[in-house]
Amino acid sequence: MERLRASCPEAAPTAVLAGDPCYDRILAALPQRDRFRRALGVAPGQRLIVLSSTWAPRSLFGRASAPEADDDLLPWLLSRLTTELPADEYRTVAVLHPNIWHGHGPGQVRAWLDSARRAGLNAIPPLEGWRQALIAADCVLGDHSSVTYYAASIGVPVVLGAFPQQDLDPLSPVAALGRTAPRLVRRGSLRAQIDRAIATHEPGRYKRLAEQTSSSPGESAALLRRLFYDLMDLPEPADHPALLDPLPLPPYEPPHRTAPVRVLTATTDTTPPQVTVVRHPVIGDGPDLPEPPAGQAEAAHTLVDEETRETGRLRIADIVVRCAAADDPRVGPPAAWTSEALTRYPYCGLVAYVDGPDRCVVRTRAGDLVCLSAAPDPDGRPDLCDPAAYASALYGWLTSGRPLGEALPEITVRTGTTAHRVTVELLPHSGPHASSSAIPARIRSAPTRSPFSS
Repeated sequence: MERLRASCPEAAPTAVLAGDPCYDRILAALPQRDRFRRALGVAPGQRLIVLSSTWAPRSLFGRASAPEADDDLLPWLLSRLTTELPADEYRTVAVLHPNIWHGHGPGQVRAWLDSARRAGLNAIPPLEGWRQALIAADCVLGDHSSVTYYAASIGVPVVLGAFPQQDLDPLSPVAALGRTAPRLVRRGSLRAQIDRAIATHEPGRYKRLAEQTSSSPGESAALLRRLFYDLMDLPEPADHPALLDPLPLPPYEPPHRTAPVRVLTATTDTTPPQVTVVRHPVIGDGPDLPEPPAGQAEAAHTLVDEETRETGRLRIADIVVRCAAADDPRVGPPAAWTSEALTRYPYCGLVAYVDGPDRCVVRTRAGDLVCLSAAPDPDGRPDLCDPAAYASALYGWLTSGRPLGEALPEITVRTGTTAHRVTVELLPHSGPHASSSAIPARIRSAPTRSPFSS
């Protein structure tokens, strides 16, 4: 009200402080955070990174505002999100202002995000779902948008990729965000900056911003209904309270990576056996992938989804994967597809049919048919780690020279700091590649190696 009186005093007599319904819906849904994370395909131990941009020329989606930048910031940021963040340790989604979608058209926006989407980034629809993404987020890479401000107001760590301070009223709450949140620096590691923002974030850092978000948190429905009935000169209903619709649970949408994936594995002879898996999508001729810490990787291979646009990579992939329901008549059942796939891709060492959020069926080059399924969490919910990571773990186990029998009945697949218990079940052999019991259950070396393998 004070700012309104200063900038437009003739409007002040009719102004009303009525709260913020959008913010109130966010506050009411905060206890649903874990459910929103599962709906967005965030696995245990993963960090959800939300990319947020408004539609102004100097926004994150517009020209870079950093003094040292001569080109667009977004392509650099999207490529770094792809190459620096291990696929099983980070989940990424984009929240773009509706004017970006409607001004440029959905086709153009999807084209701009194409490489990142093939690497696993999901674009949240322009009108619904973004509030749930903020609640679920571990960090928001944003700009001077209200979405970024809402994230800060509920205590989410924020890193500002673009922030045109000169475009804002210095007395505005959003300008205060620019003076408080850390800035993204294009020099150095993006992952390190994200991790640092999360690790050093203090719960009360944006307390003042939260206080400025709404003068009446949780009360907007009552205030607005009272205002509307007063304007109509009608008595307000007394038999039921004014309520807002709760935020709905988003549809389950896990990442679908159709770009080739470079996989590093390290195997440990423990009980049960443990395989550490680090996966990075590979997009075109992008930046070099980061090297793993010393002692944390002993082999590399390439995994390619059968629906990839880069079909030439299927011929030289170490693992070929297909995602479909087990009863999909077009490609299933898993036993049939895996047998056909080994014939179709003679240089791969293993094929995997992902038929559920927590399981896949794989067939080795020796012909063994194996079901890999994750043990549920203590609440009985499925482990949301991408089952293709289990296939890579088994491939790393076998190519290290260890027999399949020693992986039965369970291995531990480690992604980052999270350990996933995976049941290894040998299924009855079927198809032309079935091996006899006399043949060791190991993967034969492929005649040629992938250019991504080391």
